Amino acid sequence: MNLILMGMPGAGKGTQAEQINEAYNIPHISTGDMFRLAIKEGTDLGKQAKDFMDQGELVPDEVTIGIVKERLSKDDCKKGFLLDGFPRTIAQAEALQELLTDINETIDYVVHVDVPEEKLLERLTGRRICPTCGTAYHVAYQPPEVEGKCDKDSAQLIQRDDDKPETVKNRLAVNLKQTKPLLDFYQDKGYLVTVDGDQEVDQVFKDIQTKIEK
Repeated sequence: MNLILMGMPGAGKGTQAEQINEAYNIPHISTGDMFRLAIKEGTDLGKQAKDFMDQGELVPDEVTIGIVKERLSKDDCKKGFLLDGFPRTIAQAEALQELLTDINETIDYVVHVDVPEEKLLERLTGRRICPTCGTAYHVAYQPPEVEGKCDKDSAQLIQRDDDKPETVKNRLAVNLKQTKPLLDFYQDKGYLVTVDGDQEVDQVFKDIQTKIEK
């Protein structure tokens, strides 16, 4: 089974990816993992990607697509794969379509984990971090025993700048603008299935299974 996983920051994609990986025994392939593997293996494309990354630049589509092709050609992808974080643009989606056609594969489903914006804001802005030991908490879902204090060393918990409401709102707006055209692209092709991500983790996974096994 060949899947693409989509969802906004805070939608719980990582957790669902783990469950899909375990249930279907297909590799969870994120963009970052692909780049790291190509760089570690010292492939020509990996070296090119590293040059761009070292300079703080985005890796061009042609290099990214090449790395995707290398990754999907590995033995562990013969029974399928789960792409996470790729494609990010229509151009990348079209290139992926061509790549898969070349290797006689196709996408089975694009799974979109959908969560309302207000719930995403609650999830993302509720995180608190211990500045000394790094332990993470959440004011609603994983609060410390004493409000505002780390359970391990009693240090005052902090909210990172990138978890503050305005920063999170901007981040979500950018992601939404980027994601909407892709969702429309895959909807038009008949690949898109959407699940309600504002449920218990196990129920979200059950809904995913129901839709991709129909």
